[in-house]
Amino acid sequence: MMKRTILIFGLVFFIWSCSKKDSSKDEENLGLETESKPCVNGMAGIYPCNGYDLLARLPLSDFNATKGNDIWGWTDPETAKEYAIFGVDNGVVFVDITDTENAQYIGKLPTATTASTWRDVKVYKNYVFVVSEAENHGMQIFDLTKLRTVTNAPETFVADVHYKGFGNAHNIVINEGVGYAYVVGTQRDDAFLGGAHFINIQDPMNPIAAGGYAASGYTHDAQVVTYMGPDTDYTGKEIFIGANENQVVVVDVTDKLNPVEISTVLYPNIEYTHQGWFTENQKYFLLGDELDETKLGFKSRTLVFDFTDLDNPVLFHTYLGESSAIDHNGYVKGDLFFLANYTAGIRVLDISGINTKAIKEVGFFDTYPAHNNADFNGVWSVYPYFNSGKIVIGDINSGLFVVKKSD
Repeated sequence: MMKRTILIFGLVFFIWSCSKKDSSKDEENLGLETESKPCVNGMAGIYPCNGYDLLARLPLSDFNATKGNDIWGWTDPETAKEYAIFGVDNGVVFVDITDTENAQYIGKLPTATTASTWRDVKVYKNYVFVVSEAENHGMQIFDLTKLRTVTNAPETFVADVHYKGFGNAHNIVINEGVGYAYVVGTQRDDAFLGGAHFINIQDPMNPIAAGGYAASGYTHDAQVVTYMGPDTDYTGKEIFIGANENQVVVVDVTDKLNPVEISTVLYPNIEYTHQGWFTENQKYFLLGDELDETKLGFKSRTLVFDFTDLDNPVLFHTYLGESSAIDHNGYVKGDLFFLANYTAGIRVLDISGINTKAIKEVGFFDTYPAHNNADFNGVWSVYPYFNSGKIVIGDINSGLFVVKKSD
């Protein structure tokens, strides 16, 4: 009997060992490398790369979350510490990435209502503003300076303000120069038909509803700038550029009680007008259509519009990427365009030659090594604006990544 018991125990242990090995292999295939890795011969550990090193990765399990989404960043003006602000299905997490060898999960601000795949965050005056597609979520406002004094990380935080002037929302945009937030993608039958809710956040602890814009229907995403571009008719005006599903809208929102549409922009093969960003001189606007790769078979397509005349923007150039992966959110920093490209990771485009339609990929970091197919896995968004040069990436499946250009 003893020999039989030992034999059975040995067999069970063998099967368990094999399953652990297979599980480890599966984790590796999913891209669960956690240590820093330089980009050498096209790989940073298990991740395909070109010119960008892996500094750190924190998996979703660290945050007790199952899905990742939007990402932003904050640099503490007092301590100079850098923090990643990462949206997950059940809240927003804060990670100190100052020392990437010891990146620290500081805590989580739980969702205001229920979990949701969609969450969006932006920062103004040391406060983070959070919206979500979760029902009746409204807008959470949290004082980021509280991260300085956490002694027992990770801490569970409570919002300082819960603004309930709308229910669910897809996105939030902030024009930091004037202190206004623009909440978009709300219920299509609300006061502004899913367009933009204007909110005065100059005093972040006392947000004030300030009207909105409904004339162009539902807005999925937007950028709002104090305009200093080439069209002198609008110098100093506050300009809203909305990605409105089947069109781009350009609106003067300087007078919050009387927003005025300037122009509507169309382009060939519209499937879902998703998100765009100005070049720093505000001459060109780079736009992504989220469904053209899946429905029309394009390579990753970035549409470049010439906004020299805001009354008459024109399609100037179309850039096609290296793969069929879907483009999601893209942000400009100097002469570089950082594109969250779902299964193809982040792609870094040199746009210094944009005037002559010379756009080229100069680097990438692929957080989803399984494939580059056109599906909704991998990178949701990227934040490239830390002075240190660190770039934080929000991956739907694998969590938070910190990368940096190779020396």
